[in-house]
Amino acid sequence: MSSSKKSLHVLSNEAMALVARRFAVLAEPMRLRLLHAMCNGEKSVGELVKLTGGTQANVSRHLQTLAHAHLLARRKAGLQVFYTISDPTIFPLCELVCGSLEKSLARQAGSLAR
Repeated sequence: MSSSKKSLHVLSNEAMALVARRFAVLAEPMRLRLLHAMCNGEKSVGELVKLTGGTQANVSRHLQTLAHAHLLARRKAGLQVFYTISDPTIFPLCELVCGSLEKSLARQAGSLAR
């Protein structure tokens, strides 16, 4: 391994399973849309339904999954439920993946142009 590369953490099998579960939670496009919709702050379930175009039941199911994975916090006010990002590291992770995809697509487009 060259000195310019970062070394990875040594992870136990249990830790690897936790990492895999986190990526599995993020592997659903609707969940990514929900996280993106909350990047500027707390939103009610109704607002998230409108912003994502999902059904109330589908959005609620995905919000529950994200909250169970400790990515979202939930707050109830009267009959409304509000969600907010509880793990701000999710945005740098998404930016890292998006940046990597952009570079990969640019390389592919460059090779097709030849």
